[in-house]
Amino acid sequence: MSRTAKIERTTKESRVLVEVDLDGSGRSDVSTGVGFYDHMLDAFARHSLVDLVVQTSGDTHIDAHHSVEDTAIVLGQALREGLGDKAGIRRFGDATVPLDEALVQAVVDVSGRPYCVHTGEPEGQEYVAIGGTGATYMGSLTRHVFETVSFHAHLALHVRVLGGRDPHHVVEAQFKAFARAFRDAVAIDPRETGVPSTKGSL
Repeated sequence: MSRTAKIERTTKESRVLVEVDLDGSGRSDVSTGVGFYDHMLDAFARHSLVDLVVQTSGDTHIDAHHSVEDTAIVLGQALREGLGDKAGIRRFGDATVPLDEALVQAVVDVSGRPYCVHTGEPEGQEYVAIGGTGATYMGSLTRHVFETVSFHAHLALHVRVLGGRDPHHVVEAQFKAFARAFRDAVAIDPRETGVPSTKGSL
């Protein structure tokens, strides 16, 4: 069974196309107009082993917010569609990932119930501007991305920053930890013959 999805969304603020293959090899082709966000989505694809295509054009002449948020909306929708009925998956994933001085734990439950808990970023992280090509990525966007993806993918997601100093590392470790936790949660469990829930559905 193919676990793929292609979602498009157009508003007055952005046009977004996302394609995913949950059983891929981590290939990515990402262009959002926000260079650092591209880097984070590439990292998500590589470490989750989700093949990912993202094509976003938005009002980055205003700022990065709409393009980042709208991409997260469509990414969450695509992950949800790709999961299908969730039969045979492990459901839960937990990863703790270092990046030099930064350390982040992410825990995923493919529960069908959106919930996000995001804690531990260093004081002032939300006000940091992380540069690169295109519009500037503000530190406040990281929590917003995870909240948005978890809502639209119907995931329970906990992200805990356990340590870190460099703003780039603090964000990148979060995306990598989420990627590894998601990879484990959506992996097929050969012992699981149905949907991993006492309710019979997720």
